[in-house]
Amino acid sequence: MKEILVTGGAGYIGSNVVNLLIKKKYKVIIVDNLSTGHRKLIHRRASFYKVNILNTKELENIFNTHKIDTVIHLAGLSIIGESAKKPAVYFKNNVTGSTNLLKVMKKMGAKKIIFSSSASVYGKPRYIPLDESHPVRPISFYGKTKAVFEKKLKNFSARHGIRYLSLRYFNASGSSNGYGEIHIPETHLIPSAIKRLRKNEKITIFGNEYPTRDGTCIRDYVHVADIARAHVLGIKYLDSQRSRSGAMNLGSGRGYSVKQIVTLCSRVSKKTLKIKIAPRRKGDPSVLIASYKKAKKELGWSPRRSIHQIIKSAWEFEQKLYAEQIVT
Repeated sequence: MKEILVTGGAGYIGSNVVNLLIKKKYKVIIVDNLSTGHRKLIHRRASFYKVNILNTKELENIFNTHKIDTVIHLAGLSIIGESAKKPAVYFKNNVTGSTNLLKVMKKMGAKKIIFSSSASVYGKPRYIPLDESHPVRPISFYGKTKAVFEKKLKNFSARHGIRYLSLRYFNASGSSNGYGEIHIPETHLIPSAIKRLRKNEKITIFGNEYPTRDGTCIRDYVHVADIARAHVLGIKYLDSQRSRSGAMNLGSGRGYSVKQIVTLCSRVSKKTLKIKIAPRRKGDPSVLIASYKKAKKELGWSPRRSIHQIIKSAWEFEQKLYAEQIVT
């Protein structure tokens, strides 16, 4: 049975990845310092270590304890606004910590890694849909940390023979098998909208004068279960002789405006969401939509779940959290 190390396995995407890996009969080791992860999301059949990836000695102990075949690296900080206020913290966690993990992998002989990257590495689009050939020119400091580590990963792979996939997520959304978003504070549109619907509060829309069909930003949303499936396919891909290290987009290839998402959330919940318009945020592109042709060709991956399924699953997860008094 292959042993897979998942950093950030107590987080939103990590918990979904871990759950699917265990269903597929992999043995999973979770490393998470629980700074943004949650004990509630730790799979009972996974081995769990509360460890920061900056701690080289503890990481080496884990590699010595387990025969790790592949690393799925999801640990990191991810709030765009916060990254502008705390650049040193984000660099330390997202770049230094990630580089530290690579060095431990090299020392311990682990040769395969799947990295959790982001569409934010592209910055302001020159064309739509975005493919992997698009220039990497991130606007946010968060995006810059992802881009910097992608470059380090490429160089490290060339020097030391580690094979890698850098999966550039667009907007991961929804929930699956009881694993969903628990962010404090919540900054993502769909769970923010749903939380405010439940509490009968207004949601703030940043900008309504973009050059789009209704004046609000358009984004690409992909179900977290589809993202988890891409990681399992990625493990198989890196095991194959045909694999080539590099980046791949994970998105739906379709865009929905902020107002459309608000309307869909209202429709699913059967409630009316009140809106407050605020000035646009600096650096927000008008449209971000993925081309996932490369992932389809190389991994055999394509998204299976619709925007309605995404929002419905997110609404159901919010009700579950409230019923269990995990959120207020």
